[in-house]
Amino acid sequence: MRKTDEPGVMMKIEELIASVKNSVEAKRVYAEPYERNGVTVIAAASVSGGTGGGSGRDEKGQEGEGGGFGISAKPTGAYVINGDDVRWVPAVDVNRLIATLGAVAVAAIFVAARLLKSRR
Repeated sequence: MRKTDEPGVMMKIEELIASVKNSVEAKRVYAEPYERNGVTVIAAASVSGGTGGGSGRDEKGQEGEGGGFGISAKPTGAYVINGDDVRWVPAVDVNRLIATLGAVAVAAIFVAARLLKSRR
């Protein structure tokens, strides 16, 4: 990171770093517990992210810098607490399930076609 006399440039990068830290805390993975009729549910998610940044100078001697980050989360399931009984209930990713079944079906069609062709 380059040092600069420009006010606010370092602050922007520090704000970015603070935002990244806040985005990957445990509260992003586990939701607030939800209780109803004596049953508590705590939803969980898989969280991943990445950051990047850089600085440079053009042929005119002008300098610039920038950075950014992205974060992705998908539900993985929930803990269900009923009295002394705690169980994990996995989330079903319907899109991934359909894509997997479709890939298996296409592979089965190719194998079947190849077997029929070899028998001829």
